[in-house]
Amino acid sequence: MFKNVTLYRIAPGWAPTVQAMEAALDGARFAPCGATQDKAVGWVEPRGEAHGPLVESVAGQRVLKLMIETKTVPGAVVREHAQEQADHIEASTGRKPGKKETKALREDALLALLPQAFPRRSSAWVWIDPANGWLVTDASSQGKLDELVTALVRAFDGLAIQLLQTSVTPQTAMTQWLAATSPEAWPEGFHVERECELKSADEEKSVVRFTRHNLATDEVRQHIAEGKLPTRLALSWEGRIGLVLTESMQLKKINFLEGVFDDRSDDGESGFDTNVTLATGELQKLIPALIAALGGELELGAPAATDVEIVNPAQARREAVTASGDDGDPPF
Repeated sequence: MFKNVTLYRIAPGWAPTVQAMEAALDGARFAPCGATQDKAVGWVEPRGEAHGPLVESVAGQRVLKLMIETKTVPGAVVREHAQEQADHIEASTGRKPGKKETKALREDALLALLPQAFPRRSSAWVWIDPANGWLVTDASSQGKLDELVTALVRAFDGLAIQLLQTSVTPQTAMTQWLAATSPEAWPEGFHVERECELKSADEEKSVVRFTRHNLATDEVRQHIAEGKLPTRLALSWEGRIGLVLTESMQLKKINFLEGVFDDRSDDGESGFDTNVTLATGELQKLIPALIAALGGELELGAPAATDVEIVNPAQARREAVTASGDDGDPPF
């Protein structure tokens, strides 16, 4: 269900019942694009059952699903169609259409071509954890996130959400983990895996990617010392979940590892309930552990965490020795 995770904090005071949520979404059920409509956004049944509930409550968790349908016509085709109309006007009247009329011709061409365009659909899952005050979605692109947040705020009066903020930014933490010379410096329960992306902060924006590569090496630490910062890092947690953490606090490539879902049922309705229960149950443990690894959560409305300067680990150690006089102190 969740291959990606973007995590929001729900502001206090919003606590509707399942019935109230259902009523709020009912007026915004998904309907496919009309003949001349280029986008349709609405809520669909999470179980995939026609005319079923739009809000599923499983083990105290609430699950929603947003559907987005778009129809696009290539710009070159629109311009070609509009140019044909402009040529016809010029040939029949001797007058070349101006900018305003040309724009109108293109808009008319788009409306004429949209009924022939094939629709494309994408969806986004939403998991609301009332007890913890989280709203979690598998949407990861900014465009889809914008559509989702807009649809949620329109549907639910009084709902206010904010991207979860931590005291230490993911980029700062990932930099420290990669710069560490021992796995003991990694956060409890987490293990750095074999994939990362490093990007320089200078004008060149050079990028180094490691795939299926041991990251606890001098080579990686040298890139860090030269000023390249991680934008993505593969991690595993407690041998149960694999993921890639990004600099924007998104979790990608979520993979429930061998044995986690051994007891799930794939039989119809009970399979959906089991998948929701197991997936949300595992994520309910992972998310607090990750927040703790990033220094804890900032309160709603607090200034966002900023990246701190990461220096060469050897330099940090020398500075620590100079300040304390004890050359046995670790750099972190």
